Order: sequence, then structure tokens, then C-alpha cells
Amino acid sequence: MFVWSKLSAAKWMDAWEERFAGNPNLVIEFLKGGKSIRLRLFCHTEKDVRAIVEQFGGSVRHMTDHEWNPIVAPPRPVKVRDILVLTAATRPDEIAAIQQAHPKRHIISIPPEMAFGTGDHATTSTCLRLLVDVARERQGTRWTVADLGTGTGVLAIAARKLGAGATFACDFDPFAVAAAARNAIRNATPEILTKEQDVLKWRPRQTGYHVVMANLFSSVLIEAWPVIAQSLAPGGDLIVSGILATQAWGVFTAAASNGLGFTQVIRKGKWVTARGGHLMDLIAAGA
Repeated sequence: MFVWSKLSAAKWMDAWEERFAGNPNLVIEFLKGGKSIRLRLFCHTEKDVRAIVEQFGGSVRHMTDHEWNPIVAPPRPVKVRDILVLTAATRPDEIAAIQQAHPKRHIISIPPEMAFGTGDHATTSTCLRLLVDVARERQGTRWTVADLGTGTGVLAIAARKLGAGATFACDFDPFAVAAAARNAIRNATPEILTKEQDVLKWRPRQTGYHVVMANLFSSVLIEAWPVIAQSLAPGGDLIVSGILATQAWGVFTAAASNGLGFTQVIRKGKWVTARGGHLMDLIAAGA
């Protein structure tokens, strides 16, 4: 076993939590004085920990099994509405047991790794709940999906399980794109198109997507609103998250200036998730 560690200013704690959210092997300690934090992430393989160092710097130490075992406990499965179960389990026998316990639910296997999104973070879990609602409303129709900032690919995978048609998933992080592609195959949704892409430089297809999901930092969302508005088809559903409650007003004001509005806003802890669409569509629908 290996441990990656890095010192950081305490003001960046939210960003680090978001980056590694869902990974139960992350430990954040406040140092004396409270202005600095120490990050530690425990990894099974040297390849994983070296990839983190390559991306974020920091140091690596080899650990014995005796040091590792008391620290890490596997995350519990996450249930979403009455239709999905997300699990970190990957072994066929483990997944079969979970499926047997939940015969009417889709099982999605997302092992914790560097990419964000295993379902237990407030932003991901709330996006999934809203996605289930959208899917039920669109049942019996053909609907397409764009998942911007896909991370592990969990939202795109869930969309396919819930009946979506053509699904596009992108992330600027090559490690996330690789993880999303692996998870798509692992969950029998290999038809998801995954691509390394900076959303700010993305050129969406002209017809747009019926459902667009963007679980991104507030600052990125504000810059990306013009592209997101262009990517959303008329009458489309928009699900966004990654918004700190303290920054929500600025994010939604910027969205409105790009013709986007929200009819459902959910706060969970310090995070905000919202569902909406084009303002003209919402006005026409009397929302």
C-alpha cells in the first residue's frame, strides 16, 4: 500500500474535497493554527499514487498492510430513489449479491479512484436523484445526454441505465476520461462516447442535447454558461451542481444572463444542485 501526502492552504479544502470526493481513502487534517491542511490519500498500487503525484505534486510513502487496514473501510452502497444502487464493489460475486438484495434496481459499480463521483458526495447524489426524475418524465421518448465534467462517468452511466439514447461524456482531466471509459465498460454501457475536452472550448452539436448535466466548480460554470446554453436543445432539461451555497447567487445570475433559469434548487450541506432549462421554455410552461 502507498500513501500520497501534500500540504495546502486551508482555504483550498473545499476544492480538494470536491476533487477526491467519494474516495473513502482521503484524510484531511488541520495543522496547528488552522491556516494549513495536510492531505493524505491511501492507494492500493504505486501506479495510482504516482499518477496523483504527477498531477498534483506531493510526496509518496510505502505502507505496510498493518498500517493500512485499520484506516480504510469500504463505502456503503448508495441508494438513489427506488431504482439505482451505487457500489464500490467490482467482483462479480459481490455485485451479484447486491443485485439479489435489490432485484428491482440497476446496480452501478464505481470503484473509488482519482476521478470524482462515486455517488456518496452531496453533489453527485443529488444530481442522480434529479436525473431519475427527468428520466421518468421522458419515459417512452428518445432523449440524448451530455455529461460535462463526467469524472468517473457515473451520471452518464446512470442516464443510460435509465433509458437515455446517445450519451456524450467529457472531462478536461485525462485520468477522469480513462476512468469513465473503464466504468462504462464495467457497467455494460460501452456505447457512451467519452472524450477529453475542456468544456470552455467545446463545440456542441447543432441540435443540442435533451438533457445536459454539469457537475463543475462555480467558477467554471459561470464561464461555461454560454456553451451550456448552446448545448441544451429546446425544451431540454439542465442539471447542474458543484455550486457552493455561498456562491449560488452569482452562478444563477450569470446563468440568467445567458438565457438559463432554474425551477428546482436543492441545498445539501454547503452544496447546491439545481434543475432548469432555457428561460423561454420555462416561461412558456408557466414554471
